[in-house]
Amino acid sequence: MHVLVTTDGSRQSLQAARTFLGFADPTKVTDVSVVAVVRPLSSVAFADEISGASPASSGPERTFRAEAERAVATVAAEFDGWGPKVHQRIRSGSPANEIIKAARQLGAGLVVIAAGGRGLSESVLMGSTAQRVQHYAPCPVLVVRPQPRARKKAPKR
Repeated sequence: MHVLVTTDGSRQSLQAARTFLGFADPTKVTDVSVVAVVRPLSSVAFADEISGASPASSGPERTFRAEAERAVATVAAEFDGWGPKVHQRIRSGSPANEIIKAARQLGAGLVVIAAGGRGLSESVLMGSTAQRVQHYAPCPVLVVRPQPRARKKAPKR
């Protein structure tokens, strides 16, 4: 089975890959493709929060791609020594559409995606990209939700 692991450069996307690794059987997985999608002409940059590298320079298009390449490499490194062959892919366009297209083109048996990687509020916790991929992907989708924040307990009176 070919597994498509997505990243948007967020910590949640790295956690999604780790969650998959925590239960998947490497003898049943033939290939893993780690995919990031860069939005051309976007006013919101692809932001790599996981590699620890300093931001790239040389114009917005190159910066977005360099950030995506570092994020993909960081997630792909999680699979080092795991077994199946790992491919690193950068696509350009609408994230949900490109992930769905990649799943079809690669014959993916599973898509792994983080919910709320770039969400701005509790109301968008699921994330429109994860929702669209889950709805339209040609295969099962593992949606990994963010860990709930620990709430402070109110002092006893």
